[in-house]
Amino acid sequence: MNVSSMRRIDRWAGVPACAGLTLVRRIDDWALRRRSGDPRRIAVIKLAEQGATVLAHSALVRARELVGAENLFFVVFAQNRFILDLLRVVPPENVLAIRASTPVRLVLDTLRVLRRMRRERIDATVDFEFFARSSAILSYLSGARTRVGFHAYFGEASYRGDLMTHRLSFNPWLHASEIFQAEVEALATAAERLPAHDCRPQGAGPLPRYHPPRERIAEVERLLCESLKVHELPPIVLLNANCGDLLPLRRWPTERYVELGRRLLDRHPDLAIVLTGSPSEAADASALARGIGSSRCVSLAGRTTLDQLLALYWVSAAMVTNDSGPAHYATLTPIEVVTLFGPETPAAFGARTPTSHALWAGIACSPCVNAFNDRQSACRDNVCMQRIGVDEVLALTSRILEERRGSRRSVAG
Repeated sequence: MNVSSMRRIDRWAGVPACAGLTLVRRIDDWALRRRSGDPRRIAVIKLAEQGATVLAHSALVRARELVGAENLFFVVFAQNRFILDLLRVVPPENVLAIRASTPVRLVLDTLRVLRRMRRERIDATVDFEFFARSSAILSYLSGARTRVGFHAYFGEASYRGDLMTHRLSFNPWLHASEIFQAEVEALATAAERLPAHDCRPQGAGPLPRYHPPRERIAEVERLLCESLKVHELPPIVLLNANCGDLLPLRRWPTERYVELGRRLLDRHPDLAIVLTGSPSEAADASALARGIGSSRCVSLAGRTTLDQLLALYWVSAAMVTNDSGPAHYATLTPIEVVTLFGPETPAAFGARTPTSHALWAGIACSPCVNAFNDRQSACRDNVCMQRIGVDEVLALTSRILEERRGSRRSVAG
């Protein structure tokens, strides 16, 4: 099921469901007068976006410190589980995956996950989905007595009822990693004190490094050599030109990628360029490779598994990408990443690692998507992305390549 369908379901089914459950919750609270104590078993809910899951790493580490790894659970869409497993914070058996391939499968898996949460006696949930209604409903139906999440106090964001016990106001000036940390720290705050939250997030901590198995590296190197028709692997620059259907406004114009690819190959005669992307993006990536028009440029979009993609990051020097998941999970590898921002800002969603480099025009209408508008925009002309010129992307990427060559020469010397 695509993102647009999920958004429609979240809106049209989620609003009445949140309203009805809010009434049930108030009657339930009045009748039972439940009190919440220190959490013993925490379930974090973050259904979508693998990149945001990487940004949540330090918050997950903190949650593990509070209750122990065996008592930390995570609810996620099955297609987004891969990166969570790479982070190695939540035990694999405690990852509650929901398959969303069809509406029927989505409902059945959701019911299965809710039964598991009640069987595990989850007593605290932390909703990392900001203002999604589906995650608020999951939080309430889990049976957890403590439920941390964001609340639209004065209608500044989408209505999601009043299902949280620990209601936070969303602070758009915090980085996403700090927002997730603040949510976890709210578990130790008395509900009646919120939304005042005397917490000072520490920012993103160091990420774990993913080391692909040697055989996976060998697979990818063979695939590259066969595709490029070479015997020895040249320096590789990856271009990730698409960003799925979540936010098409994030796309840098295709013709800019074509020009960038051509100029990189002209400036660096020893270089090869590889296009990446999902199977649904394979046709567009192949067309882009044909536009670049060089034997030193090939497309591997749709031809690698996720673990092969991470191995590809290991053997490549740099990647230029739109603001999307790969910009974040590439930070688990040594590759240098140039991320192009437009509708969103690197101040809130940029990766904070030494190998991450953000370009953002910062025009008056950017960023135009945020938690308050469900990350949607009325804009149909992404000037924010068009203002990023090929010259500045080329200059930054070339500088990265030269610095990597310089560091290798220093090591060799």
